[in-house]
Amino acid sequence: MRSAAGNSERKGRPMAELTRRHVVGGLTAAAAATLTPAIAQQPAPAKPHRIDVHHHFSPPQWIAAVKGRELLQRANREWTPARSIEDMDKAGVAAAVVSVTNPGLWFGDKEATRLIARECNEYGAKLVQDYPARFGLFAAMPLPDIEATLREIEYAYDTLKADGIHLFTSYGDIWLGNDAFVPVMAELNRRKAVVHVHPTAANCCKNLVPDVPPNIIEYGTDTTRAIVGVTFSGTSTRFPDIQFIWSHAGGTAPFLSGRIERGAQNLKEREQRLPNGATHELRRFHYDVAGAATATALASLLKLVSADRIVFGTDFPPAGPSIDVVRSLAQIGFGEADLQAIDRGNAIKLLPRFAAA
Repeated sequence: MRSAAGNSERKGRPMAELTRRHVVGGLTAAAAATLTPAIAQQPAPAKPHRIDVHHHFSPPQWIAAVKGRELLQRANREWTPARSIEDMDKAGVAAAVVSVTNPGLWFGDKEATRLIARECNEYGAKLVQDYPARFGLFAAMPLPDIEATLREIEYAYDTLKADGIHLFTSYGDIWLGNDAFVPVMAELNRRKAVVHVHPTAANCCKNLVPDVPPNIIEYGTDTTRAIVGVTFSGTSTRFPDIQFIWSHAGGTAPFLSGRIERGAQNLKEREQRLPNGATHELRRFHYDVAGAATATALASLLKLVSADRIVFGTDFPPAGPSIDVVRSLAQIGFGEADLQAIDRGNAIKLLPRFAAA
């Protein structure tokens, strides 16, 4: 109960002052009641969780060896581990499995190719050692030298503890699936290898159309040549324990899968090479979304395979910031479970050591 003095004091104040103070005080209290819970309920930044299986690195020795060659991009020349980590952090990428990119390693000199493959792999292994939770390694191979490649597979797995193997779609004018590569495929199958395949532009097909660089058409087309080579040759049937990851949503192969299947029906020795048909093999492969994280690019792939065969990839640094891939995938309309599988879950099944990343 207020005192008479208190009431007298109130009566002595101008009404305008009393009204203003009550209104301001009421608004302040209301604002505090409204804003405080909102601030408290702000979610903490999500823990990085994505696993990027298509992420490039540029060992200094490799840059020195390929400097000035066609297909080498400026972004690759300027790569550093710090730039990768900064980009990964912005995109919520917990770990990236690195690999070399174009122009590759093979320029006709077997000894030079063997040497640069070894230097790339030792640099990559040191990168993983320095940042074990952030990086993995798809080891470079000195193909088309078969004996050197067999030795490098052994060294990569047994000494460097690589996470998998990195191959290109073609070497000169020899594509994956060629009979010459059978010993390599047999060894990869024995080791149940995860094999990431990156496209290049074959000697046959560069600069066919004026002003159209190879990465626009040829990379997707060469991926399809390699996929058809691996299937039609019987490689994928004969060596079923190789876990192939094809770049860029499989190039044009999903779009052409109907033609590929019809062609397989007329294949000589079809019962030995493709007893279950080509589509069966295409559906066993994995595909990354680097350069293909759009509704149009994934439309055919999603008719061929379900989301459990699709893995996250960015093609950093030449393709630009990884966050662009994240944003593009979010607009396609995947359900939450499928998007989580693409971002992380499917890669963990292939590369279980990253489950803790």
